[in-house]
Amino acid sequence: MNPVMKAASQSRKKVKLGEELITKGLATADQVEIALTEQKKSGGLIGEILIGLGFVSESVMRDVLGQVLGVGSIDLKTAVPEKEALELISKDIAKRHTIVPISYNVAEQVLKIAMKNASDLLVLDRLNAVVGRKIEIVPLISGEGEIKKAIDQFYGYELSVDGILHEIETGEVDYQSLDAIDDEYSQPLVRLVDAILADAVKRDSSDIHFEPEDGFLRLRYRVDGVLRQIRSLHKDYWSAIVVRLKVMSGMNIAETRIPQDGRLSLQVQGHRVDFRVSAHPTTHGENIVLRVLDRAKGIVPLEQLGVHEDTLNTLTLMMARPEGIILVTGPTGSGKTTTLYSMLNYVKSEQINIMTLEDPVEYPVDLIRQTSVNEVARMDFANGIRSMMRQDPDIILVGEIRDEDTAEMAFRAAMTGHQVLSTLHTNSAIGAIPRLLDIGVLPDIMTGNIIGIISQRLVRLLCTRCKKPKQADGVEQKLLGIESLDKDITIYDAAGCPHCSNTGYRGRVAIVEALRIDSELDELIAKRATLGELKACARASGYKTLADDAVQRVLEGHSSLEEVSRVIDLTQRMS
Repeated sequence: MNPVMKAASQSRKKVKLGEELITKGLATADQVEIALTEQKKSGGLIGEILIGLGFVSESVMRDVLGQVLGVGSIDLKTAVPEKEALELISKDIAKRHTIVPISYNVAEQVLKIAMKNASDLLVLDRLNAVVGRKIEIVPLISGEGEIKKAIDQFYGYELSVDGILHEIETGEVDYQSLDAIDDEYSQPLVRLVDAILADAVKRDSSDIHFEPEDGFLRLRYRVDGVLRQIRSLHKDYWSAIVVRLKVMSGMNIAETRIPQDGRLSLQVQGHRVDFRVSAHPTTHGENIVLRVLDRAKGIVPLEQLGVHEDTLNTLTLMMARPEGIILVTGPTGSGKTTTLYSMLNYVKSEQINIMTLEDPVEYPVDLIRQTSVNEVARMDFANGIRSMMRQDPDIILVGEIRDEDTAEMAFRAAMTGHQVLSTLHTNSAIGAIPRLLDIGVLPDIMTGNIIGIISQRLVRLLCTRCKKPKQADGVEQKLLGIESLDKDITIYDAAGCPHCSNTGYRGRVAIVEALRIDSELDELIAKRATLGELKACARASGYKTLADDAVQRVLEGHSSLEEVSRVIDLTQRMS
């Protein structure tokens, strides 16, 4: 780009930045004009001038600049840097160019760095010369003051879990300064908590368990739905770790006798990850569990859920009906929330008003009005639906139908022209019908108002690098529902390799049964038909059960018979 074009481009960006700040109400037209006048006198970047004059803060400027330039921004106050990233760029180079490395993806060779000017090609070119041209550098905007403080914080301190534990064992820990704001990275236990949380996110954990025993602290991650012990720590560390976790999540550090809930956010691998924190008193001290809410993985496009094509077609047909109830059933941790949000994401647009009532809101989504249930403010599910009905919604998501009042309000919303999505705890899609009857919903109200019912489970996927083939024996073929037992049927077993941490599995996929309620099923529901009659009618219309979908996964080589049998009962297929 020649100098004239470059100057014109920069001029357009300056105008856009000022306009953006005025539009968002973050600065007045007079303030922007003052900054532009000052820029003509002394030169420099308009963003830095606005910060210097005290018109906007660094954090506000960081976020707005990111939007204007079309690049990401990062809050370094909550960032957890990776040791591998810091090792690529020395402290001297980081200081010279006012940048700080955040994360390094070895497999994809992508290095994320925080810098004050993400469009400074000269700095990016020099960094490429340092780390090598093969590594892609992704800039993230941050404030200059934040970067300088981060350089002093992150460099010179051990950041790996093993290294921090070694540091603690060979030195003294000042427990009194764990909630200090200034220079907290000098405290190894502060870094230890951050390192554990970052490590859990990197391993794709859904939950982190800190479990105190009589003489030690057990640390476990739930990965792909299965708890895995990561390490054991000395009990002496626990009191300090509890304090740090409570400070970060806004809990009362003095209260240890009652359960508490909190929430915290960190920048891990260059993007924001939320954690829902729960503290529960036990005989050996407070047990703390953190639910990892990674927005990058929580909202999955409907087409990427991994369900079979016929099931996907059924889901899209359900969403096409403008009024009625869609229910998603399954146990806790079976991916119901992910499926619901994928369905909402599929239909959301500026022409549709979508409102949700959840306990609590897990994944903030644009264009969707989200509300958390609040028992203190008497905002339960039933009252929440009643209030939302006055907000002119097109689609309503109710976190869970738990009782008769919630069910009554949900069906009332469906009967008045709204599409309602909700969850219910049952073992199968058809099992939702007797469950609703048990709650107190009359058959006459159900008839014509249920669009469809989805039931799902999550099963682990076999590691593609180490899964081993085998011939299914007679019992296995019966479980798979194969009538002719003289066929050679190849299925796969888990083996284990470094790629899957020697578990034989990597990732999970949903096993789904989707039941569309047609006129025949509606008639049977109105007559209070038995579960067997409902299932026979659904089967005649092509309904596939969870077991059918699970067997298909096994025959396709996606999962093992042992894994799907852990989640779904296949023994009925032998009778």
